[in-house]
Amino acid sequence: MNNIFIIYTGGTIGMVQDPNTGSFIPFDFELIARNLPDLSRLNYKLTVHSFVPIIDSSNMNMDIWKEMAVIIKDNYENYDGFVILHGSDTMAYSASILSFMLEGLQKPVVFSGSQLPIGEIRTDARENLMTALEIASAKRDGKSIIQEVCILFDNKLFRGNRSFKYNSAKFEAFRSPNYPVLVEAGIHLKYIDDALLDNSDKEFILHTQLDNRVGVLKLFPGINKTTIEAVLNSDVRSIVMETFGSGNTMTDAWFLELLEKAIQSGKNILNISQCKVGSVELGRYETSQGLKAIGVLNGYDMTFEAAVTKLIYLQGEFEDQQEVAYWIAQNIRGELTVND
Repeated sequence: MNNIFIIYTGGTIGMVQDPNTGSFIPFDFELIARNLPDLSRLNYKLTVHSFVPIIDSSNMNMDIWKEMAVIIKDNYENYDGFVILHGSDTMAYSASILSFMLEGLQKPVVFSGSQLPIGEIRTDARENLMTALEIASAKRDGKSIIQEVCILFDNKLFRGNRSFKYNSAKFEAFRSPNYPVLVEAGIHLKYIDDALLDNSDKEFILHTQLDNRVGVLKLFPGINKTTIEAVLNSDVRSIVMETFGSGNTMTDAWFLELLEKAIQSGKNILNISQCKVGSVELGRYETSQGLKAIGVLNGYDMTFEAAVTKLIYLQGEFEDQQEVAYWIAQNIRGELTVND
């Protein structure tokens, strides 16, 4: 019998319709269990930890991330895998940060949820949960096949820190365009072995020190100087700068001077692309050569969610900004592909 630990944070999967307002409100895990009688037929021993109160994923924060990570650490030796039921809106952020907090993970941590509540006739909740449980228990040669934090949605398993929610109106809610799908769930589960992490020779280490002093500067044509100054001068240690194409920005002298001043004051500026597919290539075009020269950091093909949460993690680990700058450009949990 496989022992699976389920962490139920909330989300659409466990919601019911309020008869007075017609809106969906969160309910407890018992609703899920009542709508999935097949759970009792599985050869699984399920242990459920429900958050009280249930959390709308829009209210996700660092304290909840720490609690989830500690729960996994405390139960790590006694379970074959973990399933986290979570609202889809911020699922990619939670999956990304947990991938960094759970170093050397040798068991699956599978995030899942649904676009429709489990009590609805056409819900995607049943298939998502049943497949997540199967993947969380899967082993080969006595070892877990999946040894990382993932997202299971619409019959596909994605690396958590490579994913983002792209659609709120379809069951196919998540994509991972810069990294292959890990598992395709059809009649059989097809594992893409070349895409999987293997942490078998690593030590499992929990990290709970986080520092959320991270700002975001999203560029657009015509952005004014005052807006840029407000972000660069804010009380943060690092700034994620979302640029155009393969990492390009305007080349106005005042703009580069502002960036350089912020870097010289001790801030890290990380360049990621607004494009969902592709990678930052600093220096490839004239419009990014100046960024490279002044010390803007290369975020390569990291998702926005991974970039933000990786900085939160690294800043908790290191007081030294140079250490943060070094590690942000390294592939530490399969979150980026270096193209230098």
